[in-house]
Amino acid sequence: MTYLSRIRINPLREKSRLLLASPHAMHGAVMYGIPDAPTEQRILWRLDADDPRRPMLFVLTDTRPDWSHLIEQAGWPDADGPHAAIRDYAPLLAQIAVGREFAFRLTANPVQNTSAPIKPTETQLERAAEAKRRSFRIGHRTADQQLDWFLSRTERWGFEVPPSHTDPPGLGLEPGNGGLTTPREVRITARARRSFRKKNNGGKPVVLHTATFEGRLRITDVTLFTDRLLHGIGPAKSYGCGLLTLAPLPGLRQER
Repeated sequence: MTYLSRIRINPLREKSRLLLASPHAMHGAVMYGIPDAPTEQRILWRLDADDPRRPMLFVLTDTRPDWSHLIEQAGWPDADGPHAAIRDYAPLLAQIAVGREFAFRLTANPVQNTSAPIKPTETQLERAAEAKRRSFRIGHRTADQQLDWFLSRTERWGFEVPPSHTDPPGLGLEPGNGGLTTPREVRITARARRSFRKKNNGGKPVVLHTATFEGRLRITDVTLFTDRLLHGIGPAKSYGCGLLTLAPLPGLRQER
């Protein structure tokens, strides 16, 4: 079984401020919601903070979770309304078919691998001096680079993004921008640079450049697409990246 959860976060509570500031801390809180061997399953999560007063945490798990600790420490335990919604993912997976279209949302960590970074950090210089050189994973920092990273990989993820019908095109979707010739039904709705430490006693910070993509997709390969739904897209999955979520497109005739 697979479950998709949605948990309301109260940003004014002390524990919430810690979780919202550190993807490492949020990852730990998410893992505590899985009772049996959480490290043996792929857990995906994403924090949606479109409304800073009502952040929403989405989590995809292989087993049914318990979010009591998050509600007590970082939610509204005494307020009305659903504090955490947990839904079986099977009905959604049953709808996956070639030609089917959905609205989607994804927060990802667009990166490139290179052996010669333009502005290497001190750590990268140390690694470059090693006998066995390894490539470096560098985060894309501009909207054009991040959008090109996304659109150049959709085929291997089992879907395509249809041509855009918006007028004018959204940011980064102009023809010829970033190597693109046709505007597509996707836009970047949020971009962030996150820096945090894994340990409270110091250590080198982890730096992530993230982008949130929203738009419309069309499934081209059921097996590839299902695999990405369940296992995520791109790196930094432990830190809130990679969870692709879908929503129906009202009034759209689906191809079968």
